[in-house]
Amino acid sequence: MYDYIYFDIGIIIMASALLAWLSLLLRQPIIIAYILAGILLGPWGLRLVSNIDFIDEVSKIGISLLLFIAGLSLHPGKIVETFGRSFTMTVATSLIFALISGGILLAIGLTPTEAAIGGCAMMFSSTILVVKLMPTTTLHQQHMGAIGIAVLIIQDLMAILLIAFIKGKADLSIASGSIGILKGVLLVVATLLVQRALLSRIIRQVERYRELLSLLVLGWCFGIALTAEVIGLSHETGAFIAGVSLADHLIARVIAEELKMFRDFFLVLFFFALGAQLDFSLMKNIALPALLLSALLLIIKPLVFRWALRWTGETPKFSKELSVRLGQNSEFAFVIAVIAAEQGLLSNTASQLLHLVTILTMAVSSYILVSYYPSPLGSKPSLKID
Repeated sequence: MYDYIYFDIGIIIMASALLAWLSLLLRQPIIIAYILAGILLGPWGLRLVSNIDFIDEVSKIGISLLLFIAGLSLHPGKIVETFGRSFTMTVATSLIFALISGGILLAIGLTPTEAAIGGCAMMFSSTILVVKLMPTTTLHQQHMGAIGIAVLIIQDLMAILLIAFIKGKADLSIASGSIGILKGVLLVVATLLVQRALLSRIIRQVERYRELLSLLVLGWCFGIALTAEVIGLSHETGAFIAGVSLADHLIARVIAEELKMFRDFFLVLFFFALGAQLDFSLMKNIALPALLLSALLLIIKPLVFRWALRWTGETPKFSKELSVRLGQNSEFAFVIAVIAAEQGLLSNTASQLLHLVTILTMAVSSYILVSYYPSPLGSKPSLKID
C-alpha cells in the first residue's frame, strides 16, 4: 500500500510541475494545470493514480493550512468589526444564489429535491480560490481581505448547517442555527484564553528554535481544527480560529511565510483530486447544462455581490474587484453533492453536474483573477503580487 501511495504522490507532483511550467509559458492559470493533471492521470485518463480517495482526504490538510494562514493575517478586532457589517449581506446574497440556481436546475430537468439541494450547494464562494488568489498584503493590511474572509466564514457556517441537515443530524431551525453560532463563539473564547494563558508563554520559550516553533504552531492549528470537528463545526473553521488567535503575536507574519510551502503542496493535491473525480461517462448528458449554468453563475454572482457591497456602502472600485473574487462556486459544493448522493437525495448524474459546474466556475474565475487582478499567481509581472 505504501509503495502505491509513494508512486501516486510522486507522479502527481511530477505531472503537476510539468503542466504548471507549461501553463506559465502559455500565461494560463496554474490551478487549471493541477486540475488537468487530475484528468490526465485519473480514472478517465491514463489511470496512473489509483488512490484518489486517499489523495482527496490528504489534500484537506491544505485547506486547513490555507485558513490558518488567513487567520494569522487578521486581528480579532478587525474580524468582529467586519462580521457585523457582512452578516446580512452574506445571508441575503446566498439566498438569492440558491433561488436562481435552483430555478435553473429545475428548468433543465432535475427533480424539485435535486434542484433545491443543487441550488443550496451553489450559494457559496470558494474559500480556497479567494484566499489563494488574494495577495498576502491585501489579507494583512487592507479592508478587502477582512470583508472577503468575513463573507467566506459566514458562508462556511451556513454550509455546515446545510450538511448537517442533509445528513439528518440537525434541522435548519433558528434553534439549531443558534446552537451552531454559540459553539463557534465558545470555541473562539476558549481558544483565545488558552492562547494567552498558556500558548503565548510556550512560544516565548521556544521562539529562538525555529523548527520547534513551527511544529508547535502546526500542533496548535490542528488541535483547534480537530476540536472544532468534535463539537460539530468544520476543521476549516477551527483552523481559521487558531490562526486568528495568533494574529496579534509578533511571530504571526514569520510563521505565515514558513507555512506557505506546506500549504501549496497540499493544495496541489486538492486541485488534482478535483480533476480526477470527474466522471466522463456522463459528460454527454451534463456538458451542455453545466456550461449553461456555469456561464450564468459567473455573470450573476459578481453582479449580485457588487450590488450588495455597494448597498453596504463600499466604493464602486472595491465592490467590483471583491465581487469578481467571490464569483465562483465553493469546494463545499463537492461535499454537499457527495453527501446528498450517499443519502439518496441526488442521482449520480445530478451529483456529477454539480461537480462539473463547480470545476468550470473555479477554473474560469481563476483565469479572470490572475489575468486582470493582483494575485500571487498573476499572469503578468505587473499583476504578480504575493
